[in-house]
Amino acid sequence: MTTTTSPPNGTEGPEDGREDRTHDEASRHLTSPLLLTLVLLTAVMFQDPVRRALAAPVTQSWMTVFVAVVLQALPFLVLGVLLSAAIAVFVPPSFFVRALPKRPALAVPVAGAAGAVLPGCECASVPVAGALVRRGVTPAAALAFLLSAPAINPVVLTATAVAFPDAPEMVLARFVASLLVACAMGWLWQRLGRTDLLRPPARSSYDGQGGGAAFWGSVRHDVMHAGGFLVVGAVAAATLKAVVPAEWLRAAAGSPVLSVLVLAVLAVLLSICSEADAFVAASLTPFSPTARLAFLVVGPMVDLKLFALQAGTFGRAFALRFAPATFALAVAVSALTGAVLL
Repeated sequence: MTTTTSPPNGTEGPEDGREDRTHDEASRHLTSPLLLTLVLLTAVMFQDPVRRALAAPVTQSWMTVFVAVVLQALPFLVLGVLLSAAIAVFVPPSFFVRALPKRPALAVPVAGAAGAVLPGCECASVPVAGALVRRGVTPAAALAFLLSAPAINPVVLTATAVAFPDAPEMVLARFVASLLVACAMGWLWQRLGRTDLLRPPARSSYDGQGGGAAFWGSVRHDVMHAGGFLVVGAVAAATLKAVVPAEWLRAAAGSPVLSVLVLAVLAVLLSICSEADAFVAASLTPFSPTARLAFLVVGPMVDLKLFALQAGTFGRAFALRFAPATFALAVAVSALTGAVLL
């Protein structure tokens, strides 16, 4: 007969020891209230240096640009998130299957033009494009929609018009260049794309959820992501405006080719939501209109968060080929469109 012995008084069994160690480890971790308390205490201890830093002219200039960019972009960001969530949740993918032509060559420009009437940010366009592929839409058309929807939708074009009140040609240039890139990439994929590289998602992100729950879940997701990227973009714009030496900006902005490439790469790195990028571009006044156009065209189509979304939705092999090709084409088309329209 097997008997169970309990540990003598004052000793711990194996499970009790593990629980105590887990509790001790958890107690050593910084919690949010503790972290906030440490930050406040640090601010109180160093309040004089902090006050002097905030009163410095460069800090005042930085804060002015940062607040201006955020306040101008925030209404368009919220509106874009609400509309994109409604499109993603309440418009069935089968609608696009019925609306698009059967021939892929004709479906590409129709899907690209659909981005002009169906608002959506980058975060929403990737899962919607994946749902289109899963429901039978030709991949070339779905990819054209993926690129055009966040770049030429009404919210983005309206925000661009507000950000560039004295340059309405910037709205037209952005629309033309973005639509050309979206259609060209769709046709390029139809011609050269390999079906084994495109791995569409197995199911929709909203399957099994009610309409209201899916809608607000999408809104929360997009607000957190897009809002965070807006703040990052505003910080970068304010830093460029207030901290970076003017001669550096003039050196980059003075070269027609280098200025376009610098802002194109900056758009990739900043990963700003398309509903807010026009206000950041408008603040980059040392650069030429063509360079800022490249920033507006490249950003909604190729950036770090989009690459991650595309790799997770369609596969890394697809993203490693699709993103560089889109970047090169977007830069070239932006330069040509800027030379003609700006």
